[in-house]
Amino acid sequence: MTLLSVLGGLTVAATVAATARGIAARRRALAPVAPRLRHPLLYLPLSVTNTTALAIARRRNLPGGTLRPGVRCDTHTVPVPASGAPVTVLSYQTPDRSTPSAALLWIHGGGTIIGAADMAHGWCSRVAAELGILVISVDYRLAPENPYPAGLDDCYHALRWLHDHAEDLGVHPDRIAVGGESAGGGLAATLAQRATDTGVPVAFQALVYPMLDDRTVLRPTPSIPFLPPWTYKSNRFGWTCYLGRPPAYADDRPYIAAARRSNLTGLPAAWIGVGDLDLFHTEDIDYAHRLNQAGVACELVEVPGMYHSADLLRGNAASMIGFRASLINALKTALVQPHRGDLPVN
Repeated sequence: MTLLSVLGGLTVAATVAATARGIAARRRALAPVAPRLRHPLLYLPLSVTNTTALAIARRRNLPGGTLRPGVRCDTHTVPVPASGAPVTVLSYQTPDRSTPSAALLWIHGGGTIIGAADMAHGWCSRVAAELGILVISVDYRLAPENPYPAGLDDCYHALRWLHDHAEDLGVHPDRIAVGGESAGGGLAATLAQRATDTGVPVAFQALVYPMLDDRTVLRPTPSIPFLPPWTYKSNRFGWTCYLGRPPAYADDRPYIAAARRSNLTGLPAAWIGVGDLDLFHTEDIDYAHRLNQAGVACELVEVPGMYHSADLLRGNAASMIGFRASLINALKTALVQPHRGDLPVN
């Protein structure tokens, strides 16, 4: 036996041992995950930490569901004042929608660096079908090619367009909500703040495990390993892309992150949902408590054993069905039920 063959055998053995240790470590990390929520994706060491990984991630088909039967989806172009690029939005509605109805402006997730409006087909068409309202999904510009405030500006222009064309769209301007998941939830929260400050009415904010605080990446690395599809390293890269520079405690640019706002008084009522294994768990719980302390009604739904985007990967699990049903009910209570029957439209 030659020295090379001996060394080769040792290399293979070392690789096998390292792989085994990695699998064992991953299994330990998955122990807190609710059994019905476990997914093969969780076993992969996925993080988006550079432009190469980002390009690969953008080529993947992200789970977004299919259009509900009976729901029409149309594309609209929102003009932007001055020399700004127009914003594309998708609208969802049923043919029998009673007008004027409420509306939901939805903002997709993806860490501000991945995704598109149509990845929310399933959710947006579900809301339109079940609540009988108009849903608008914003195809906002992504970072790093378009850093802050490009994405937020696009969402704001879409909200202004929805208000300006409320009569043509069959929407009651006092019953327009904003919402989103993950990065979209973070953008929705800052959009609600900006709208409040500029006098644009927002009736409700629906925040699904929202990405609220860039300072999370400046704190010590969490002792528990946060799982794909959004890890601590991905979060650092996403915020750096969106902000146009690495996060820093000293950053006074307005609306860069919802959690940075000190005074939450006067914001619209909210629903915040998050799992206890989500990287955003702490910042979401804190924001919900601060809203309530500021006199803003906020329903908080916290799911044990749930990681980030578990409802998209394991949507048939009972806990995830209940998670999304809770948001549907919150939207119904805020936008639909007070205005049915003989009750006057506010």
